Amino acid sequence: MNALEKRSVFALASVYAMRMLGLFMVLPVFMLLGEDLKGATPALLGFAIGAYGLSQALLQIPFGMLSDRVGRKRMIYIGLVLFAAGSLLAAATDSIYVVIAGRILQGAGAIASVLMALLSDLTREEERTKAMATVGITIGMSFSVSLVLGPLLGAWWGLSGIFYATAGLAVVALLIVSRLVPTPHQHKVSADTHPAREMLGRVLADGRLLRLDFGIFALHLVLTALFLVFPSMLQNQFGLATSSHWWFYLSVMIMSFFAMVPFIIIGEKKRKMKPVLVGAIALLTLATAGFTGVSGSLVAAWVVLFFFFMAFNLLEASLPSLISKEAPAASKGTAMGVYSTSQFMGAFLGGALGGFLLEGGGIHGVLWFMVVVLGLWLLVAFTMPAPGHTISFVVQLQQVISEQYDDIDDNLRRLPGVQDVVIVEEAATAYLKVDRQQFDEALLADFSFVRQANNS
Repeated sequence: MNALEKRSVFALASVYAMRMLGLFMVLPVFMLLGEDLKGATPALLGFAIGAYGLSQALLQIPFGMLSDRVGRKRMIYIGLVLFAAGSLLAAATDSIYVVIAGRILQGAGAIASVLMALLSDLTREEERTKAMATVGITIGMSFSVSLVLGPLLGAWWGLSGIFYATAGLAVVALLIVSRLVPTPHQHKVSADTHPAREMLGRVLADGRLLRLDFGIFALHLVLTALFLVFPSMLQNQFGLATSSHWWFYLSVMIMSFFAMVPFIIIGEKKRKMKPVLVGAIALLTLATAGFTGVSGSLVAAWVVLFFFFMAFNLLEASLPSLISKEAPAASKGTAMGVYSTSQFMGAFLGGALGGFLLEGGGIHGVLWFMVVVLGLWLLVAFTMPAPGHTISFVVQLQQVISEQYDDIDDNLRRLPGVQDVVIVEEAATAYLKVDRQQFDEALLADFSFVRQANNS
């Protein structure tokens, strides 16, 4: 990457991280600190935890598309102001209903798709994969950090303090966008990062993608539901004070991260991604069931949570990669938009349904609900064909007359390893889906219509 691209990528990744950090910091402490809110019940507390996911799911794709009309940075400003306003609203109240409104307003700043579109505007095609990977790593790190910072800030400043800190992060993010993120001269609508209406039907009809969408839905439903019950288990069953929860989560997250890395390597290098995926879902299911039998033993709780997050981190890292590989050519941005919507809807239902079950069936009611959802996902994963080992390849074309595009399409499809081709004439770009073991990039040099080609 050149200097401008590095600056753009790290600035946008930090904005993404601050926003996710703010959303997630309340997770490990909300059920404990929220009990003092007026009108609080387990069902309403659960709804409040997941409420941001509802507005995120509804507005994710519309925000991205609206940014084409009014500008990327303007939509990011609007989203961050909404996020800050929701945080301040939740911080300044002692009513559970106003906190719910604040969480919904936080989620209404659904700028994830806009950030990815701006990332596309500010990076070259050949650097896009590195840029997206940097953002992905940052998101994972922000979640881990939130599990440590949340209990610490909660112990120091209470629930309101966490929401005020979140508003502060939003202000810092606004300054970063204003001062460090360049303003693109034009929008580059990249199929890798941008949702498109014309691709939506194709993505929603793809059984492989729908299985992966259900997977991320189930994964974040279970994650949100877990934090309805586990913090109170740590405090009430194991006697661990809220102020000490941070080191428990920190040790689990560090160890589970290193434990999952070898399985990522095995899945990718040995082409064993389906067994690794199914095994991780099975481990997650068993760990969730294991929470029902750890009462009284903090060591047992640590071990079970370690296996839970080992499986969770493995799945969280693998699913976006699988979406990218399974998406039809020129549909990666649309596929990721549907995937993100499924993720946030899972977070919403995990909080809302989990809170309802917590009120009616207690901790075990929530845990067995999680087990049932994961069991369904396990069945879905068993029926999934082995994931392909394809990559997206973007070919920039020389300007030619329209009649020649059919010939270009035919020539590209005849190349060994090419599984799908979509040509976007307005952008003079061809999107290829290729098997990386059969496709030889050097063959593209034989075609006079190729201006530039790169792996995306």
